[in-house]
Amino acid sequence: MEPRLVGPGPYRATRLWNEIIELFRAGMPLRKHRCHFKSYERCFKASEAVDCLHELLGSNQNFGPEVTRNQTVKLLKKFLKNHVIEDIKGRWGKEDFQDDGHLYRFPPSSPLKPYPKKPSRGKEVIKFPDWNEPKAGTSQEHIPVKSVTMNSEMWYKRHSIAIGEVPACKLVFRRELTQTNIEEIWKSMTLSQLQKVLGLDSLDEVLDPKLVNSKHIVQNAYNVNKQGIVTLEDKSKELPHWILSAMKCLANWPSCSDLKQPTYSGFERDVFKTIVDYFGQMKEPLLTFHFFDVFVSVLGLLQKHSKAVEALQISCLLLPPENRKRLQLLVRMMVRISFNNDLPPLSESVRTRNLMVQAFSRCILCSKDEMDLDELLAAKLVSFLMDNYQEILSVPSALKSSIEEHVVHLQRVQIKYAGADTDATFPPPSFCHQISTDEFEYQRATGSQEPLAALLEEIAMNKEISMKDKKKQLKQFQKSYPEVYRVRFPTPETEAVLFPEKKKQKPPILMWALKKPFQPFHRTRSFRM
Repeated sequence: MEPRLVGPGPYRATRLWNEIIELFRAGMPLRKHRCHFKSYERCFKASEAVDCLHELLGSNQNFGPEVTRNQTVKLLKKFLKNHVIEDIKGRWGKEDFQDDGHLYRFPPSSPLKPYPKKPSRGKEVIKFPDWNEPKAGTSQEHIPVKSVTMNSEMWYKRHSIAIGEVPACKLVFRRELTQTNIEEIWKSMTLSQLQKVLGLDSLDEVLDPKLVNSKHIVQNAYNVNKQGIVTLEDKSKELPHWILSAMKCLANWPSCSDLKQPTYSGFERDVFKTIVDYFGQMKEPLLTFHFFDVFVSVLGLLQKHSKAVEALQISCLLLPPENRKRLQLLVRMMVRISFNNDLPPLSESVRTRNLMVQAFSRCILCSKDEMDLDELLAAKLVSFLMDNYQEILSVPSALKSSIEEHVVHLQRVQIKYAGADTDATFPPPSFCHQISTDEFEYQRATGSQEPLAALLEEIAMNKEISMKDKKKQLKQFQKSYPEVYRVRFPTPETEAVLFPEKKKQKPPILMWALKKPFQPFHRTRSFRM
């Protein structure tokens, strides 16, 4: 069985779990072993399982070579707990697997996990401001969207600019957008762009839009200092000063400006342990439990570097500002420590970069319900985050510019033409649902052709307009929709029926022409000089 890339989408962690189990069962060599003077068929040693699974994970593009042997042992512990494997006596359920010579085997039953069924969520309608005067008794909280009923007169007025005629128009002065309106626009367009980058038909299975706070997005985009770090409005949510001092000490080692007391041998390890203990005691990871599925889905894009960076940029905008700031400071410290050659080793057996990933991955990403691949997925994400932290933890400039331009457009004075009953503002982004190919073809055929055909018929049968105007409108329609026009008027004769020719009266015969009979031509002599 060949490994495959598990892309973004719902239940990605479960799909990865099942993928690894299938690959491990297919690739683990089974043979006869002896233990306590007894032979056991189709089994393997614990150390052999570690070797096989470690190689499998390292070569799998969903995980990569940064997976350590220790992480592999932890995964096999979970395999034993979940009855993916059992010892030769059929015991399982505990995480007492060790990297030694104990014998294990595969159970006969399938250990694959079923996909969880999430409760259906009601779609959140992103509210946009209504620019017309509200009717009496209507609430401004529920903003209606007018539907367009296109008739021949409106169609002609909207297309008349193309033939050089400008209809009557008026200026529409916009109301000023409230802060709530702007925040909802930011939320709507941010989620729409995230869905597009992830390539999903809907965000429903990876994110509940109701849990996205629009104020957080705006604060993360605008409340930043010169270094791009979020500035908090509530100072009580800042990191304690002693933790900031400890982080600056290791990040700027050996010049610890905030540290007044003398150092001692092993001092840097004690400082590092203090930082690890502080972040380890948090009740929720920095990326929050709510957004776990979103960030796991982003891991499926790591093969497409630019898309993965953009998806993480947008996803990190959704975080509470205090979480985003702590993530920025923590990852920046991790990167500086990893590249600081002047800092003494913080571990005797683990490289500094790997130590950073192992120490902080769980406080950055983990699920509320203990997931079996949490540690591997978090390590993968944190490694990518450290490699690209300056881009990922900055505000996405393209998205910000797009939203700001849209807000300016909404606030700008507009020209409204007669017949244009609806506003020209952009509709609020919505989330799509996939349909079948047959349904798509039917909608494409009936959804566009039938209304246009009805419009053409109305123009043709309209007796209230002059023949000159009717010809002009039909000519414009033929130019815009030649296929629809060709169905209604397949030949010039069918078109000519609309414009019957008037009978021309013959001119009266002059009487003087009849009095003279036809005279043949006679050649006359020419007189030469």
